[in-house]
Amino acid sequence: MEQSEVLKRVIGILTEAGDYRRRIEENGERGGRDTEVGIVTALLNETMPRVEIPAEATPQEMATLMAREVGGAIRQLVGAFSLAFVALAEVHDSGRQEVSSADVLQDLALRAEELKGDGPGSATG
Repeated sequence: MEQSEVLKRVIGILTEAGDYRRRIEENGERGGRDTEVGIVTALLNETMPRVEIPAEATPQEMATLMAREVGGAIRQLVGAFSLAFVALAEVHDSGRQEVSSADVLQDLALRAEELKGDGPGSATG
């Protein structure tokens, strides 16, 4: 999955989490724990590769295979969450109260869409 897609998924998760928090603050509406787990599970299912482990693989071979196959996806997720955190923190630290976290996430999503064609493997990159 392209980094821009991972970033947009992360932004979606953060947006849903913000909406969830606001509903709780406004009227005490609390979804079940399943809602929170479902959001994260969906993200992981979309971003993590499927890994087939041969039946005869040793524990060391399984660990190496998992690190190789899953490591890149984990780096993408950490990178996307880090970028979103930094963008939100910069606005917070600047004291710009007229800019909401939703505004920051929306701007980040738009920038991710613009960069979509600029990654490795694209005609321009």
